[in-house]
Amino acid sequence: MLDRNQVFETISMIEEQHLDVRTVTLGLSLYDCIADSADAVCRKVYEKLMRAAESLVPTAERISKELGVPIVNKRISVTPISVVGASSLAYVPLCRTLDRAAKELGVDFIGGYSALVHKGIAPFEQEFLRSIPEALATTDRVCSS
Repeated sequence: MLDRNQVFETISMIEEQHLDVRTVTLGLSLYDCIADSADAVCRKVYEKLMRAAESLVPTAERISKELGVPIVNKRISVTPISVVGASSLAYVPLCRTLDRAAKELGVDFIGGYSALVHKGIAPFEQEFLRSIPEALATTDRVCSS
């Protein structure tokens, strides 16, 4: 059980020092969403996000209210999209799918519109990198690297 001084100290930190939880993140593998067609990849990714993250925002809000500590951002991080979309090369539609799911789920950011190129770059990754400007210009909540 908390003693009274701990409670007052926590309240003081929230009110005077703006204590908060900056971000809660759900990490999600999308390797099982790889498919041959753009439509199939987008459908599988959307369905998995909606199923796996449906309680992320409500849970974060419940915990925030229960503990009295603000949670500023709710975020999802996914498998690098350069790999997930490599078979169809439909990167921009996949990015828009991520954005649509993020909005419907109420999350602030979705990360993973990324490529792992630190050890070299394959042709599908070059195609992915060329997609980043259009993808980010046409979405609101997707983060890229």
